Formats: sequence, structure tokens, C-alpha cells
Amino acid sequence: MDFTRVICERESIRNYDPTRPVGKEVLGRILDAGRIAPSAANRQPWKFLVVSSREMLAQVRRCYTKPWFQDAPHVLVVTGRTGDSWTRQDGWNSIETDLIIATDHMILAAENEGVGTCWIATFDPVALRTALGLGVEDRVYAITPLGYPKPGFTKKGRKQRKSLQEVVRYM
Repeated sequence: MDFTRVICERESIRNYDPTRPVGKEVLGRILDAGRIAPSAANRQPWKFLVVSSREMLAQVRRCYTKPWFQDAPHVLVVTGRTGDSWTRQDGWNSIETDLIIATDHMILAAENEGVGTCWIATFDPVALRTALGLGVEDRVYAITPLGYPKPGFTKKGRKQRKSLQEVVRYM
């Protein structure tokens, strides 16, 4: 798919077909898009957890209880450790930026594959950390379901966005 079309047509999907898991090859291409994302000083401070087993999905789904989330056949969890990322001389750490770039690469790759995603920020971090058995230094930066939309699902279409004149300043 043309890249401009991918970024224009991507939208958050809240309607998953629980009977249609995403194949390993497709998941691999999506995850590889995150793997090759840029990071400060090329530290690549991320870990990508793909939750697909019935048992783990049941645990992870407790961290975000919206009904539509319960149908997704996979959940992608993006984690990292601040000690693994680059820190600027003034103390700013690149972890959030690095992991969000990788997450965005994977979300756009999923769109390109016809796989739905929905960036979720309101999950219960304590419940998720417990479900995943994460270490003290590991922190979750993003989660998204991964799955194909239910048959008959239609996207809403283009979203309203501010004009370039409203968001760009040439200097």
C-alpha cells in the first residue's frame, strides 16, 4: 500500500474478529517494523510482547475491560527500561520517544497488513505488570490490540485534522 494512503486511512479499530488470529508471518512483519525503528544513539531499548495464548490474554484483558478489547486475538505490549536508553547531558532520557516511535512503526505496519490496532493509554499498569510478570525496572509504554476487524466492519473515513497553516510555522 502507498505510504500516504497508510497514514491517511489508519484509524483506531474497536471491533475485532476473535475467530481470526493474525498469522505468524504477518505478525513478524509488524514486529520487524518496530525492530528497525530509529532510537537515540541506536540503543533500541525496547521489548515487544505479543500476547496470544488464551490464558495470558485472560490476564492481560483485566487491565482494560472495554468489551471490544476482549475480542482481540492478540495484544501487543511495548516495554522498556530507562537504563537501556540514551540520556542527554541535561538528564532527559529518550525511552518514551524511542518506544513510541517503534510503536507507531508497528501500528502503521499493521494498517498496511490490514490488521487493526487501537493505541490504549488508560490500562491498569499494576494489573498489566502483574499479569506479564515484569521486573521492577521494566515499564509498559504502550499497548494495542492486534486483530482483523469483524466481517462487515467499515472504517469511518478521514478524521478531522487541523490545517497545515494552523500547525506549521516556517522560519
